Amino acid sequence: MKGARPQQLSFAFADSPKGGKSPAASDESRARGYLLHIAEGMSEPDLAASESSPSALMERIASVGNLASALLNVARNKGAPGVDGRSVKEVVEVAPRLLPKLHQALLDGSYRPGDIRRVWIPKPGGGQRGLGIPNVIDRWIQHAVLQVLEPIFEPIFHKSSHGFRPHRGAHTAIAEATQYLEAGDAWVVDIDLAKFFDRVNHQRLLDRLRQSITDTRLLALIKKMLKAKVVLPDGMRVTTEEGTPQGGPLSPLLSNIVLDELDRELERRGLPFVRYADDCNIFVRSERAGHRVMASIQRFIERRLRLEVNQEKSAVAQPDQRHFLGFRMCRNEEGGVEVHISWRTSERLDQKIRELTPATWGQSLAVCFEGLNLYLRGWSAYYRICTEEGAKIFSRFDAHIRRRVRRIILLHKKRPRHLFRHLRARGVSAAAAAGTAFSRRGAWHRSNRPGMTRAYPNQWFIGRLSSLKTEWCRYNPPRLASGQALLFG
Repeated sequence: MKGARPQQLSFAFADSPKGGKSPAASDESRARGYLLHIAEGMSEPDLAASESSPSALMERIASVGNLASALLNVARNKGAPGVDGRSVKEVVEVAPRLLPKLHQALLDGSYRPGDIRRVWIPKPGGGQRGLGIPNVIDRWIQHAVLQVLEPIFEPIFHKSSHGFRPHRGAHTAIAEATQYLEAGDAWVVDIDLAKFFDRVNHQRLLDRLRQSITDTRLLALIKKMLKAKVVLPDGMRVTTEEGTPQGGPLSPLLSNIVLDELDRELERRGLPFVRYADDCNIFVRSERAGHRVMASIQRFIERRLRLEVNQEKSAVAQPDQRHFLGFRMCRNEEGGVEVHISWRTSERLDQKIRELTPATWGQSLAVCFEGLNLYLRGWSAYYRICTEEGAKIFSRFDAHIRRRVRRIILLHKKRPRHLFRHLRARGVSAAAAAGTAFSRRGAWHRSNRPGMTRAYPNQWFIGRLSSLKTEWCRYNPPRLASGQALLFG
């Protein structure tokens, strides 16, 4: 398999230029312009016709407007090449030639998905997670299918399903979970499915699809995608009899179609729940009820859905003892619910801070701040829904980050006399500068001595380094009393 180009792409790239230094940037720009023009020309009547004709969905998927829009979305998501080695940029450059060929191949059934490249990434809690990376052209087709199927299935999914859905996500899942806790459901049945994406039963999935899709050409295409061979890192090709490999645009939608059956069963039993992909929290009033629900739902999952519950990660417990989407929830004395980051999240943040501020940092502070700010702002955007009590820990992390930066500055000076002169130049007294520069204690201890904290006070970091607490306050401005609010109306 190594070095061989799949036959899947031969028809598409047969007339592509080879070698030489052609003006690729201008080719890509022209191709993107062409795709935008085609995508913007998609007509609403065509969309309405496809929705009213479930037996003719393939025409909608294969339309040049839908294909152009799908490739633009794939290009925005970027991503690594698949087995064939073709990058997103290469595919975009030849899109004007590919579009009519793919259109015809989809309609006459000659399109064949290529192999999937398997990569392994470390999981935060240990172990490895397998990702399947389809060729760019396959990601393109999957996105085209997604754009047509999502409007069909989205309205029928359960409201308590929050993963991989438009206008929903972890924040809406936590908000719903909070409502159940406030209503008095003080125990949670935390169910995690073992290797869910690798164990989806193909026949059950296709049966679920047939309930809403009558276009047999589309069903055949999805079956081909599910059965695509996987190329392992050592080059071995293996067949896939079950699973929807993580990494393709269509996999999240297919996973929700499979697990919607679980959602409907929980609804039938009258159980309040919140599900995000393969993580499901069911809320009950007592521990005894929790164990009863855990046993019955596990039987349903294993016998009906033919999936497996991860015994190590599943439990019946109080919410403050569980990790759900990076958060934990607990009740305060007033009966309200506080949202905190979980202990696992705290450990991951500590680890990431250590990676971004190593004692051996050999570059400039500006580069260090750039990496920190990029990470901290993204982290803050996700964890901004912590309540005020839960956000108190952010100040501790801010202080820890400032101290690690001070240690980097201290170690950059290398010799004690150089550090002494530097501290004096920053207005530190001779005694404080000497106590820091000539101390025999380690760099970590000296980074918190008066000489360093006075030379680089907390105010010095404002405008240079993002603060988790400041970012949280920006997302959660204090609420004005009703009388004060009128003054600002």
